[in-house]
Amino acid sequence: MPDLNEAQIRSFQQGRGLNVTGVIDAVTARALEEAKWKLGDRSLSVQEYPLMRGDDVAALQSRLTEMGFDCGRVDGIYGVRSAAAVKEFQQSVGITVDGKCGPATIIALLRLTRIVSGGAPSLLRESATQRNRGPALANKVIVLNPTGDDSLIYDVALRTEGRLLALGASVFLTRGAANNPSESERIAFTNQSQADLMISLDCDDYKNERAHGAATYFYGSDSHGIHSIVGERFASLVQREICARTDLTNCRTHAMAWDLLRLTKAPAVQIDVGYHSNSGDMERLSRADFRDVVAEALVIAIQRLYLAAEDDAKTGTLRIADLRKAGLRR
Repeated sequence: MPDLNEAQIRSFQQGRGLNVTGVIDAVTARALEEAKWKLGDRSLSVQEYPLMRGDDVAALQSRLTEMGFDCGRVDGIYGVRSAAAVKEFQQSVGITVDGKCGPATIIALLRLTRIVSGGAPSLLRESATQRNRGPALANKVIVLNPTGDDSLIYDVALRTEGRLLALGASVFLTRGAANNPSESERIAFTNQSQADLMISLDCDDYKNERAHGAATYFYGSDSHGIHSIVGERFASLVQREICARTDLTNCRTHAMAWDLLRLTKAPAVQIDVGYHSNSGDMERLSRADFRDVVAEALVIAIQRLYLAAEDDAKTGTLRIADLRKAGLRR
């Protein structure tokens, strides 16, 4: 483990899209381990759990993606999909096809220049997939993740679920009223559900009780040079809808590399609906009418994500009744 002072740890955490605490916790320790690997330092292959992780894997995924080979999300984890993309690349350049990124594969990668223009193919694929699903919610699978065991956040999820079901969407909650699965269990559940979108609901906490407002987070990593284009767009839509319909302070959208966002295959966002540590935010959240407004904002933002630009409406103006009139339900 490198000998880092608090300022260096904070700088590293900020650069990696992690929670900035100044303390080397388990997540930061893993990120430090991943950061030490550069492409070419070692051979990469699919292993038994735990899978190989590192910045070298992310660099490989980015390079293959730029050349049109589908690695899926650039997450720095060498899994089956990454190995399949390596095999396709190896076949295309006439070297041994084994799914392992060793010296011959790296040399071939370094010899080739970028041949794709107009945006990273993974981002184009993600955006095209979202467009091709059409505007109706009746064929969408939405996973709602009320984090922790907060009953008010769980109630927001239930109110959102009811509205989505009425519009014909398939909705799954990652927990019930009395259970609290681990984060890894919630990620696995979401991936197994083959979700179109995952929405995590939470309340923030801060040592200064004056901190207040709503913020939304999507997957993005400057160190890996990637972000979720659909996740970012939805984060912007839902943040604007919530702030237009409530008096919560706009704490903006932010790219983060939390495991919940990074390892969930579908576009994923986390929405912090205020602060537990702020009495004003908690007073708002304790009101049923406020939770109703937040739930409606979430549903409208989901619908706006799937509407074509010419069919969209101004922030804060679209209503669920409008969706029914437009036939955007089963």
